[in-house]
Amino acid sequence: MTDTTSQVRLTAGTRLYLYVSLSIVAALVLVPLVTTALGGFKSLGDLRTSPFGLPSDWVWSNYTDILFGERYWRQMANSLFIAVVTVFLTVVVSAMAAFTFAHVRFFGSGQLMNYFLIGLMFPVATAILPLFIRIRDLGLLDSYWGVILPQVAFGLGMSILLFRNYFRNLPHELFQAAFVDGCGYIRFFWHVSLPLSRPIVATVSIVTFVNSWNSYILPLIMLNTETKYPWPLGIMVYRGEFGTEWQLVLAFITLTILPTVIVFFLAQKHIIAGLTAGAVKS
Repeated sequence: MTDTTSQVRLTAGTRLYLYVSLSIVAALVLVPLVTTALGGFKSLGDLRTSPFGLPSDWVWSNYTDILFGERYWRQMANSLFIAVVTVFLTVVVSAMAAFTFAHVRFFGSGQLMNYFLIGLMFPVATAILPLFIRIRDLGLLDSYWGVILPQVAFGLGMSILLFRNYFRNLPHELFQAAFVDGCGYIRFFWHVSLPLSRPIVATVSIVTFVNSWNSYILPLIMLNTETKYPWPLGIMVYRGEFGTEWQLVLAFITLTILPTVIVFFLAQKHIIAGLTAGAVKS
């Protein structure tokens, strides 16, 4: 009876510790978001005197001017197009490559897999000069593809790793039964493996979408026409020669990060399921 009571107390204490820890983490995440959103309702003077308090006068025009402006929606459409195409190509290419690494044995497969994983060690900024030269030589400067293709290339390493581990953890009996029934690798991939991999597909898609949506350095280097700018470059509009309209910057950031926050809330179960199942070492 004593052991049971101590175990219950330990469980309650552990739960309390987890609730307190998660509340602190949630506060650290939410405070900057709330501060940014409230800053968009302030005037520039109010923002400088009281950056973390409530607005003394709620300036709704900061948001409405952006929402009813053509530039905002054009930049959102550009970001959406770049992100959706990047997600589609990354998921298709990485899933097919990961399936090959998980189920097909060939000479040099381990070395080739390690070659893809090396890409995780280098951020985009380290390769921006040779990347710019290559994109220029291909004639893709100032085009969406000049941003999409490098994003796909830099996203393949992590995506292939997650997909490969997930495919390896699928029941091997399915693989054997499919081949006994005459199902080849391609049919097994499209009709068995991929439909069973919705959690990891959702995880890779959302992570890739958010990375593309928030990408700044690649569009900055590759795009020259303002009508092709995604939303991260739209912030430059509010920077003047003698100052920056920070209240408009905060309002603009709030409106543009809202879609990614909504996506995370709607798909958080799929993200957790995909990362837990795809990160198991086999």
